[in-house]
Amino acid sequence: MLEKVLIANRGEIALRVLRACKELGIKTVAVYSTADKELMHIRFADEAVCIGPASAAESYLNIPAIISAAEITGANAIHPGYGFLAENADFAERVTDSGFIFIGPRAETIRLMGNKVSAIEAMKIAGVPCVPGSDGPLTDDNNEILKMGRQIGYPVIIKAASGGGGRGMRVVHQEKDLIKSISLTRSEARNAFGDDTVYMEKFLTTPRHVEIQVLADTHGNAIYLGDRDCSLQRRHQKVLEEAPAPGIPDHLRKEVGERCAKACRDIGYYGAGTFEFLYENEQFYFIEMNTRVQVEHPVTEMVTGVDIIKEQIRIASGEKLSITQDDVKIVGHSIECRINAENPKTFIPSPGTISYWHAPGGNGVRMDTHIYSGYKVPPNYDSLIGKLITYGETREIALQRMRNALEEILVEGIETNIELHEEVIMKDSGFRKGGVDIHYLEKILGLH
Repeated sequence: MLEKVLIANRGEIALRVLRACKELGIKTVAVYSTADKELMHIRFADEAVCIGPASAAESYLNIPAIISAAEITGANAIHPGYGFLAENADFAERVTDSGFIFIGPRAETIRLMGNKVSAIEAMKIAGVPCVPGSDGPLTDDNNEILKMGRQIGYPVIIKAASGGGGRGMRVVHQEKDLIKSISLTRSEARNAFGDDTVYMEKFLTTPRHVEIQVLADTHGNAIYLGDRDCSLQRRHQKVLEEAPAPGIPDHLRKEVGERCAKACRDIGYYGAGTFEFLYENEQFYFIEMNTRVQVEHPVTEMVTGVDIIKEQIRIASGEKLSITQDDVKIVGHSIECRINAENPKTFIPSPGTISYWHAPGGNGVRMDTHIYSGYKVPPNYDSLIGKLITYGETREIALQRMRNALEEILVEGIETNIELHEEVIMKDSGFRKGGVDIHYLEKILGLH
C-alpha cells in the first residue's frame, strides 16, 4: 500500500480523496494556491504546501511546482482528482519519470484515449459500438468529404480530435455548409487546442448521455460497475446524474458493459475510467473515454457499494481488484445534483463569502462538499461547491429524498443553482418519468 499521497487538486474532490486515504491508513499532502489557503482538506491533511498564486496556470496546472511539493514532503504517489491535470498525459509522464506513482492510467493510454480519433479507432477494434462517421481525421479532399457526408446522412457534427468540455464542435444540417463549417472548426481547434485535426460523425437528434464506469488493475482484470445517465446538461455541462440509467433493457447494459471491460483489457488500461456513450433507439454509440474519476462517481458508489477512489489507490499500489464482475450487484437508485455557486437563471458565477451553511441529512442522503460557514468561494475556479446525492430502493424514493434534501439545504451569502434543481428539474413531469434526452433541460429553460 502507498505510504503518502499528494492530492493535486482542490475543493470537494480533494477532500474526497483525503478521506479515502485516511481510511486506508495513508498519509496525505495537500497542495493549494494562495486563494485556497482556507480549504477544508488542508486542515485535515498531514502536510500542506502552497504551490503558487490564485491563477490555476501558476498553481494547480504548474507541473514543476506539484512535483517539487511531492519531493519536499516525501510523497510517493500523486492523485490528480478530476479536471486540471487529471487527463494530462505529459503530467502523468513527468510524475512517473520523477520517481512517483501516478494514481491513474499510463501516459500513453491517456494520450490514446485523449485523442478522439485514436480513441474511436481503438474502440472499434475492441468491438465497442461507435457513431457512424469518418473513421479517422478528415483530409483536405473536399470532394471526398462531400461524398462522405452524403453516405453518413445529414445532420452531421464536426468535432476537434483534441476537443472537450463542449468545445470544438459544430453541427451541419445541409451539404452546402459542410466545407465552410469544417474550415471554421479547424481554425477554432488550432487556436483552442493547438491541434486542427477534425473528424465527422452522424449527429443524433435526440440521444441520451449514458456512461459506463470501469475499473481495471495491472494484473489484467477489468470490470464494469453499471451505467449512469447524465443527460440533463446545459451547454454540454452536466447538471444532474443518476444510476442506473432509467429504461434501458438489461441485456443491452450487460452487452455494452462487457465490451467496455474487454476494451480495457485489450488496450492494457488500468485505474478507474468511464466510457461515454450517446444512446438512441436502443443503440449505444461510443463518443469518448475519460481516463480519471468522474464528478458523478458517487451515484455508482451508492448503487454498487464500491468505493471507487479506494479502488484507484489499491490499483496504483499494484493490488488486484478487490471484487470480480460476479460480485457487482446494482441495488436501488441514486441521484446527484451538482450544486454550483451561480445564479440559477443566468448561470453567472457567484463567488463570495458563505455567511451560513446547513447540510441536509436523513436516510439515504450524502453531501460531498468542501464549504462551511465563513468559507469564501474564490472567483478563480469552477463554480462547483458541492454534490448532493440521494439513494433509495427505487427511483421514486431517491427522487423524494432529493426533493426533501433540496428543501433542507441552506447556503446564504452567495447565489446557488439550488432553485434550478428544486423548482425546475424536480417538478418537471418529463424528468420525473425518466429517460429524457441531452437537449431536454435547455428546452425547458428556453435555451434551445
